[in-house]
Amino acid sequence: MSHATQQHPELPELRQARLADADALNAALALELDAVRDHPDVYQTHALHGRFENTYVPAALLPSMQALSEWVLAQARAVLGREELRWGFWFNEMGPGHRTSLHAHEEDDELLSAVYYIQVPAGSGRLVLWQGEQAIRIQPEAGMLLMFPPQMPHEVEENRSNDTRLSVAFNFGPPLDED
Repeated sequence: MSHATQQHPELPELRQARLADADALNAALALELDAVRDHPDVYQTHALHGRFENTYVPAALLPSMQALSEWVLAQARAVLGREELRWGFWFNEMGPGHRTSLHAHEEDDELLSAVYYIQVPAGSGRLVLWQGEQAIRIQPEAGMLLMFPPQMPHEVEENRSNDTRLSVAFNFGPPLDED
């Protein structure tokens, strides 16, 4: 279902994998998200720069999310070397002119953060990861999964395309019952 997870040459903490034949799954996910946008169980957070940065959708409303979640969870288990993980996901839609602010995911006890790209129009912005003063700019592609430490500051450049960029982010942590 995917190529092997690889380390990034400039940033060893960054791992990436590609979902083989992602086009059909990505198209289904985009359609399912559009269909449930007004569902009462869908909510958005982080209103910044004229948009909500995070859209939370119950997995039960997105049948295609199961296959993607299983694949991403397998990748996270391999990177972290542990089977039992707590995890969650949210969507990030960036229309023309939008960007994502500099932030990190160290609010709780996350062990790994990840982002999977569903739609990536040309010119829709690179992921920028910061290691100290050094910025590593990653050009995402549809079907790409990037995994990185949750405490690593990151942002997304402005979407300079005329189309929406769509990704789904994940955080992984230890099970709640783990001491």
